[in-house]
Amino acid sequence: MKTIPSLVQKAVSLALFVGLVMLVQHYYGWVELLTPWRHLSGTSLLIALVLVGFSHLLRAARVYDYFRTDTIGQFPRCLKVVLQHHLLNNLLPMRSGELSFPLFMSRYLEIPVQRSVPALAWFRFLDFHTIIGLAALVAAQHFLSSWWLSLILLLLWLGFPILMIRITRNLEAALSGPRGKLASRVRMLLSGLPQSRDIFYRSWLWTIINWSFKLSVFAWLMGQFGEVSFHAAWVGATVGDLTSVLPFHGIAGAGTYEAGVVAGLAPYGLAPESALPLAVNLHLFILVSSGFLGLIAWLIPARLS
Repeated sequence: MKTIPSLVQKAVSLALFVGLVMLVQHYYGWVELLTPWRHLSGTSLLIALVLVGFSHLLRAARVYDYFRTDTIGQFPRCLKVVLQHHLLNNLLPMRSGELSFPLFMSRYLEIPVQRSVPALAWFRFLDFHTIIGLAALVAAQHFLSSWWLSLILLLLWLGFPILMIRITRNLEAALSGPRGKLASRVRMLLSGLPQSRDIFYRSWLWTIINWSFKLSVFAWLMGQFGEVSFHAAWVGATVGDLTSVLPFHGIAGAGTYEAGVVAGLAPYGLAPESALPLAVNLHLFILVSSGFLGLIAWLIPARLS
């Protein structure tokens, strides 16, 4: 029997999806809203797909590097995990696609859930931390005139992951003595976090490179769909991605992603009625590219012959 919260979440997801479809049809018309796709050259679309695909290669490299002792010679399967996980994350509501990561890691790479779940939590923390930092970096150039305030924010941003790791290490040390199910489970989860300074900084560096590249592609593509500056598009795409932490999402992120992009573009003077078509078209590209890359993932063998 389904719980009431689960039914409410599904109802909200459906309402957001239907609401977005009806809103677009009422104020723009879908045919009119999709007009920018007619003016997007096949070359530009192919370039965007290739660049987004490359960003997933970077993400797969992060997984490969993090579990290096287990994944040597298995980069294609790391890519398969990343592409399938990304597809389900984009399509399934309420971030339920995240559950596929430990499943795929176990199925394709034989890495147990006890190690893949904390690694996923670490990756998600780095993703969230990085996209906030990159958005702030671009926004600061536009809104902050004081260099010392920007410097303080940069130092806080750089120091936060280091502080988090120190806290988890202290917690791990404190739990080294006590016995019991809870303590042992917490120790097991903590053991999945970076165990060396090298892997800590490498996973962080992979994340920064990946998101810098990916957001640049999205910002450039948004500029192909309409009149918007690169800086504004960068912040808009970033806030759109940040909506993934919200407790409610529309089906395939519909509604919430667009609201995030519109909110990110608002400080740059872009009215909601001008920003929404940009957000919808960018989101459609993300979903289409996810499906295309998901097909590529299906072609990658699950086991080496």
